[in-house]
Amino acid sequence: MRTTTTLLLAIVLLASCNQYQKTPSGLSYKITKGGSNEKLKQGQFVKFNVEYKIPPKDSVLNSSYGHIPAYLVVDTARISKHSFLEIITKCAVGDKVEFAMSVDTLKKLGMVEYNNVFRAKDMIKGRLEFLKTFATQAEAQADLAKEQEAEKAKELKDLQAFTAKQGVKTQALASGVLVEITNAGDVQKADSGKQVQILYKGSFVGGKVFDSNMDKNGPNNQPLTVVVGTNGVIKGMDDGLRLFGKGGKGKIFIPAMLGYGQNGYPPTIPPYSNLVFEIEILDLTTPAPKPAAPAGPAAQPQNPHR
Repeated sequence: MRTTTTLLLAIVLLASCNQYQKTPSGLSYKITKGGSNEKLKQGQFVKFNVEYKIPPKDSVLNSSYGHIPAYLVVDTARISKHSFLEIITKCAVGDKVEFAMSVDTLKKLGMVEYNNVFRAKDMIKGRLEFLKTFATQAEAQADLAKEQEAEKAKELKDLQAFTAKQGVKTQALASGVLVEITNAGDVQKADSGKQVQILYKGSFVGGKVFDSNMDKNGPNNQPLTVVVGTNGVIKGMDDGLRLFGKGGKGKIFIPAMLGYGQNGYPPTIPPYSNLVFEIEILDLTTPAPKPAAPAGPAAQPQNPHR
C-alpha cells in the first residue's frame, strides 16, 4: 500500500512540474531549470537562443538555433505583453523555456495583423534557452561580433562544399563571396561608381528560383540598372559584379550574411538563406553626376535585391 501511494504521489508531482503556467496577458509557458539559481537581473545583457513555429505544420517562422544567438538587455520598465519578456526575471542562465502565444491576443495588442501567416485562433509555439549574461553592452557587442564571424565562416564552408559537389570552379573574394566566371566581359570592370545594366536569376542553393528578369515573357522582364558601390543591391551581389565587364556572364554565390542575413526578406527569402545569382552584364557606363539633393527627409532604400 505504501509503495502504491508513493508511486501515485510521484506521478502527481511529475505532472504538476510539467504543467504550463500563464502570465497576466495569457502567455502559456513552462520553465525547465538549468541548474543556476541566480535569476536574470535588471540591466544585464543576455545572450539566448529563440525559435518560433507557426501552424498548421509547426513550420519554423524564425530561429537562432544553429546560427547567431539573440541579445537583449533586461529592462523591467519595458516589458512587452504576451511575450517571453513577461517571465524573463523568473529565469536564469541555463534555463530552457517553452511558450505559446495567441495570434488573437497579439492582434488585440496591435502587434500583428491577420494574414496568410498569422491567422485567427492560431497559436505560435516558441522555445528559448538562456546562454550567458554580460555586465556591459561592449562585452555583449564583442561576443556578437564573434558569433557573426562564426556564422560567416559556416556559410562560406557550406557554399564551398556545394560548389565543389557541383564541380563548379569559383574565385573566392575576401568578403566570402564565391564567383564563377563564364565570360569576364570587357576589360573595364564594374568598379565603384560604374553603372551597370544586368539580367539576373536569383535562386536558393537547392535550385528553387525566387526572382528573375531573364524571362522576356515574364512580369519582371526589364534589365536592372544599378550603380556599383551605392548599396543599390545586397552586398554579396555588389561584390561579385566587380569581376565583370560589359558582356560578362557568370554566377555569384552569396553567403546569407552578405545577402538577407538573419532576418531574410519575408515572405520570399527565409532567414539565413545562401543564394545563387546567375548574371549577365548588358551594359556598363559612367553615370552623369547627380544634382545636389534638396534638404529634406532621407531617401528610402531600394528593394534589397533589385
